[in-house]
Amino acid sequence: MAKREISACGMQCEECVQYKVVCPGCDEIQGKVYWAKFIGAETCPMYMCCVRMRQLAHCGQCEELPCDIFFDTQDPSYTIEEHLREIQRRVKRLRELEEAEEGK
Repeated sequence: MAKREISACGMQCEECVQYKVVCPGCDEIQGKVYWAKFIGAETCPMYMCCVRMRQLAHCGQCEELPCDIFFDTQDPSYTIEEHLREIQRRVKRLRELEEAEEGK
């Protein structure tokens, strides 16, 4: 089974329609996602906070998960309900990832 790429924010890259089309994955591009320009940024705010500022591998290692950045960074194609469900999925994935890493 191939390794699944999970971004710092818990997005499973293979689930994104832009993965390998526009984006090779957050780690590969160091958070400089194509959509950041639409929010007036060069780098994804979650990647910037987690990886660059806090020097964590992913948000699952942060005690503030989920923080305001999760709620404030919404895909404009999602309804608020879809956005909140996606946050729940990613937080669950990140917590599971962190538990698995601690169990090593």
